[in-house]
Amino acid sequence: MRMIHTSDWHLGRLFHGIHMTDDQAHVLDQFTDLVRDTRPDVIMVAGDIFDRAVPPTEAVNLLDDVISKILIDYQVPIIMIAGNHDSPDRLGFGYRLMQGKGLHMFGRFNTDLRPIVIHDHHGPVFFHGLPYVEPAVVRDKLKDGGIHGHDDAMGKLIQQLKNKMDSKQRNILLAHAFVAGGEESESERPLSVGGSSVVNSSYFKEFDYVALGHLHRPQKVGNGNIRYSGSLMKYSFSEAGHQKHVAVIEMDASGKIGIEPIELRPRRDLRCLEGYLEEILEGPQNGESKEDYLMVTLKDEGALLDPMGKLRKVYPNVLHIERPQMLTGGEQVKLEGNFRKMGEIDLFESFLKQVAGKEITETQRKIFGEIVNQHYSMMRGE
Repeated sequence: MRMIHTSDWHLGRLFHGIHMTDDQAHVLDQFTDLVRDTRPDVIMVAGDIFDRAVPPTEAVNLLDDVISKILIDYQVPIIMIAGNHDSPDRLGFGYRLMQGKGLHMFGRFNTDLRPIVIHDHHGPVFFHGLPYVEPAVVRDKLKDGGIHGHDDAMGKLIQQLKNKMDSKQRNILLAHAFVAGGEESESERPLSVGGSSVVNSSYFKEFDYVALGHLHRPQKVGNGNIRYSGSLMKYSFSEAGHQKHVAVIEMDASGKIGIEPIELRPRRDLRCLEGYLEEILEGPQNGESKEDYLMVTLKDEGALLDPMGKLRKVYPNVLHIERPQMLTGGEQVKLEGNFRKMGEIDLFESFLKQVAGKEITETQRKIFGEIVNQHYSMMRGE
């Protein structure tokens, strides 16, 4: 059986004020081309299809276009589960109408846990889906007061699946969770506040393949058959070094897995640049595109006049500038000495030391003194 594993599309994403729907459409065009060319037996989408519970119209239309092309034009079944960003009810709207075309949706959690069965030349393959669900909901549905966190909930749900599962058959699981050993990035919404959201990877060892969603870096956890496909695109600057791909999976009659990562190229990459302003204004190096989304870290120490405006003349999609030497590390600046009795120059000297970690130079002291004198002269009307 040939399968494609993908997740975390986050359709409708707003990134630094930029609507990314057109960028997502560009990548999904490549995805549907891949489906056309590889003709998989099934596509697995492991949650976070939308970026928020109430997605914008453009995101809903994009999903409709992609699903329709895959189901109707290419006649490839799709199995989807809801992630923590999705609204299960909205995601599942119209599902019963599309089920006959091959759309299989695990949206709102229920205790039925019946698998989807898809056949290949060797017989049936059982696809089990666990959408994201809060531990309190699992506790209530299973009437089990011992469920307090995500690990408890996942352990109980997997046990429920195993009780009904024929281990002699080939079994695949789709889940949206933070599995122990996975590497996070900044763009994933925490699954819990004030507690642990991590679940044990040992729960999944009896499945032939586990298609995970939630973490945005493509990676395996535990053994090689438990994998995150990673997000469709880079959704934070912490992901700038990621290599995004979807996984094309081949499974034989015994359940043995072979995996081929296929890269999807975005219209604009997301990159980080660091250097002095004059150097960066020289333009892209090594064939890089000036149209990429950029975070620029400037090493300049002095005052800069409109650095964003200058940078955007060369790189129109600069989204964020950082100047580490101008930051206090998030700590409140505490002036040394009795600041109520300090003069302007002494105040500035203490402030500079706190912010930049440097002692004031005689040249800086002289220039600042001249500025202060000019200010008072203007106030006196001189």
